Amino acid sequence: MKVLGISGSPRHGSNTEILLEQVLKGAESQGATTGILRACNLNIMPCSHCDDCLHSGRCSFLDDMQDVFTEIEQADCIVLAAPLQFMGVPAQMKVLIDRAQPKWCTKYILKQRPLGDEHKRHGLFVSVGGRTGEHLFEAAETTVKAFFVSLDIKYVGKVVFAGIERRAQMQDNKLALQEAFDAGHKLARSSLAASLAI
Repeated sequence: MKVLGISGSPRHGSNTEILLEQVLKGAESQGATTGILRACNLNIMPCSHCDDCLHSGRCSFLDDMQDVFTEIEQADCIVLAAPLQFMGVPAQMKVLIDRAQPKWCTKYILKQRPLGDEHKRHGLFVSVGGRTGEHLFEAAETTVKAFFVSLDIKYVGKVVFAGIERRAQMQDNKLALQEAFDAGHKLARSSLAASLAI
């Protein structure tokens, strides 16, 4: 079993990445192999809305997004991790999500499997926000859900924490680290159970 983490944080070692790494450790405790893609290190062009993908299901841009989809296709679970910026995901993550338009076209226009198979994949959202509020993560979560739905990835939940402003603050939050670890443990266990049930 493979669990892929995709970090949308603009910087390495951020609170978001600290949580993501704990989620992956939890998955590893169930025997999963894990990996991380950092959007800030990738060369991904923003979607130009050229509509080429409407007819072919393929993007006209040839860049690192092809590698992202290859990694997703090879994974059983995908963890999208991104801090809140202006109530949404950062630009580094949003450009990656927007480039899933060919997969949306493949699914809804061409009526084909967006990732090319019927493999059951599970998705988790990890995020931190500096502000507090009951609906703080709703806008970002909606975007992440739309990404997962377009790729036929079952959304299974989120690990989110508000009021996080200090750099690397999560490193000292044992309860948050344990919650993230437990979420990864549960994600891998649920995915394994689903695959065995097929």
